[in-house]
Amino acid sequence: MPREYLKKILDARIYDLVEETPIDEAPLLSARLGNRVLLKREDLQPVFSFKLRGAYNKLRQLSAAEREAGVIAASAGNHAQGLALAATRMGIKATILMPRTTPQIKVDAVRGRGVRVVLHGDTFDEASEHAQRLVAERGLVYVHPFDDPDVIAGQGTVGMEILRQHPGHLDALFVPVGGGGLCAGIATYIKYVRPEIAVYGVEAEDSACLAAAMHAGRRVRLKEVGLFADGTAVAQVGKEPFRLLKNAIDGVITVTVDEICAAMKDIYDDTRSIAEPAGALAVAGLKKHVARNGSREQTLLAIDSGANINFDRLRYIAERTEIGERREAVLAITIPEQRGSFRRFCHALSRRNVTEFNYRYADATEAHIFVGIGVASDADREHLLVDLRERGYAVTDMTGDEMAKLHIRHMVGGRAPGIDDEVVYLFEFPERPGALANFLDKLGGRWNISMFHYRNHGAAYGRVLVGMQVPVAERGAVPVFLDALNYRYCEATANPAYRFFLS
Repeated sequence: MPREYLKKILDARIYDLVEETPIDEAPLLSARLGNRVLLKREDLQPVFSFKLRGAYNKLRQLSAAEREAGVIAASAGNHAQGLALAATRMGIKATILMPRTTPQIKVDAVRGRGVRVVLHGDTFDEASEHAQRLVAERGLVYVHPFDDPDVIAGQGTVGMEILRQHPGHLDALFVPVGGGGLCAGIATYIKYVRPEIAVYGVEAEDSACLAAAMHAGRRVRLKEVGLFADGTAVAQVGKEPFRLLKNAIDGVITVTVDEICAAMKDIYDDTRSIAEPAGALAVAGLKKHVARNGSREQTLLAIDSGANINFDRLRYIAERTEIGERREAVLAITIPEQRGSFRRFCHALSRRNVTEFNYRYADATEAHIFVGIGVASDADREHLLVDLRERGYAVTDMTGDEMAKLHIRHMVGGRAPGIDDEVVYLFEFPERPGALANFLDKLGGRWNISMFHYRNHGAAYGRVLVGMQVPVAERGAVPVFLDALNYRYCEATANPAYRFFLS
């Protein structure tokens, strides 16, 4: 089967529309990691993403009757833009189904390519189901974003270009994974032509469908999918990509939101371009690989796969970058409530930089402070924790606590005396006009809302922290009520950040 894909990739006739993107050096990152780091710049495609390759190759394979019937796809992002440009170029009628939660910048970009956009449902699955109904009703051709041999072959042209542009020694290649089409195409080609090159798939930790499938030996569907790296937020790896990948890749690396943010900064520092979160996945995986294996003097290449990012998200990303680079520790520390305590605490830091300090008087004996402190590495952070504890401070490390970083740091000091029976939940709801009001209308009618924090991060889904006063006797009714809201949620009443600063 790999031999068949080799021929399909070599026969792809896409370069009248697709750019052969350059491989750029990353000198700053190379110097820091002690390896030669290269970036394959798929963000430089006409639609700022590799997705154009697969979409255009698929359309080139259609029969005259299929072209006349028209094509349809469900996509909230880069596949939609790639298909729209390819269809317009070929004079094929195209309809793109997008969830109503899709950021307006992406809706406008697709409409600007001259195709019909239909907004349907709050999720990709709802949009996809409606697209399939239209396929059945109107005889349209469905163009899958990743689970299609012609799409996979189109993406595989990235691997062909890499070996042509860089015929010299290459130790490892890092490829972002969502549904697996790009990684399957590249790995199949690379392993057939240059099997000594290691190929690693890289996934966001909260949408690691390929890692789950590799572990289980079969495709599995994730119950929940994180949406920060929205370009790769897929619940189940494609059937055909997984068939190719399970024997073609050398491993799967998963990375956190903070590590993705740090990788976005690395790409910016070396190229002055801004990758989208999914576009920076491979660089984050490359860095993690080097840290784990101690690699030195190797040549490592990462795919910078896209640059379609909502500008409003950059403020959130900038906040998380220092943590992702292991240069900031986020701590909850208990100090005596007395004059001079903060000064003595600062002296205990041994001239370390305080990046953030949040405090409000709570009682007459002790104070809980939420503080960010500059560190050089994970090992340095551990040394700081040991040092502070030896000096008598009670310290809780919250560097990895998502609730603390997303909500609590903006709310410290918001205690409310006399609040009884408070329970706390984290919610995600679709980021569209009226969604927040609808959320409050439904939630606020049964129990008193005692705490609420929401901040727009420019993503498809809003993240909300809610406190409600629920008598103990009614606690069992809460999950039943919340399930009916149809918002993703989890209880966070036991979270230490909440306990320290808000309870």
